[in-house]
Amino acid sequence: MYTNNLVEKLKQEEREKAEIWADAMRVMTTAVNENMDATFPLTVVMANTTIPVIAVLEDGSITAHRNLDSTKVESEAYLREKLEEMKSANEPIEIDYTETSKIIIYYENSYILTRLTYYPFIQLTIIGLFLIVSYFAFSYSRRSEQNQVWVGMSKETAHQLGTPISSLMAWLELIKDGGNELGKEVFDEMSNDLKRLELITERFSKIGSEPVLNKMSVAEVVEDTVNYLRKRLSSKVFHFEDNSDKATAELNAPLFAWVIENLTKNAVDAMEGEGNISYHIFTKDNHVVIEISDDGKGIPKNRFKTIFEPGYTTKKRGWGLGLSLVKRIVENYHKGTILVKESVQNQSTTFKITLK
Repeated sequence: MYTNNLVEKLKQEEREKAEIWADAMRVMTTAVNENMDATFPLTVVMANTTIPVIAVLEDGSITAHRNLDSTKVESEAYLREKLEEMKSANEPIEIDYTETSKIIIYYENSYILTRLTYYPFIQLTIIGLFLIVSYFAFSYSRRSEQNQVWVGMSKETAHQLGTPISSLMAWLELIKDGGNELGKEVFDEMSNDLKRLELITERFSKIGSEPVLNKMSVAEVVEDTVNYLRKRLSSKVFHFEDNSDKATAELNAPLFAWVIENLTKNAVDAMEGEGNISYHIFTKDNHVVIEISDDGKGIPKNRFKTIFEPGYTTKKRGWGLGLSLVKRIVENYHKGTILVKESVQNQSTTFKITLK
């Protein structure tokens, strides 16, 4: 719009210049006919070095021209062709040549103005191409992200099911090898694994819908999850510390247990062998705080926020969906916050969850 407005102003300015040129032609012609000094009008006529003009008598004969192609002006056909173009380009300017005759001045836009006239269309074309490319790039990005989430979700499902299923298989092997000697203990643990499968089913069924939150003890949910994982990740040492005085928060137990499980498994992966995982629960400023620490390989400081983005992973076989789900469950469903409180390379990492 700005460029178009500028073009219109330049058009008006060029017409005014053409009118001045026409007046100068009239004055110069009068001065020549009356033997007067024509220096000044001639100077004005010669000063026009940009606007192409053709002066025509009433009978159609061309009397003067300026700023046309110097290699073609000797051609009558070229002059007539330019004259027709000028007739359709702008309104002509008429000047009195004598009392009984007139000169008609035709002109067209200068080279610069002509280029500026097309410039808005060039701009719109470039903007249009940019928008088209941006649209396709955005669509591709969205499709890629959706595909990644769906594939990641299927991998996460398999990962979630892997622990109880492999545990059940181990218990079956014990039954086969030990007969009834470990009957009750095996039965209890198999029951826990079956409950875990039911819990996983419930978790995935809640994705995409608003979960029901109930007032319950945060420490109990965390401790139940840790106790289940303890026997299945026995090479790791778990430290559980509850200083919350059984503080409660609005929770959906299956989903919040998923958060603790994901963070725990990440800690196990980070330690790559033996190590310690600590859970510290306390209250502060009417909030319940859960801090989960491990003595694994740590997280670089510049990755504290990006680790929660879909697709981020340091594992060779991973889809980077676990921590993005954790963040969604904590912040979107429980209106809490989760962050990396601190991390030291090759020493430790602490995640901090805060709930109202």
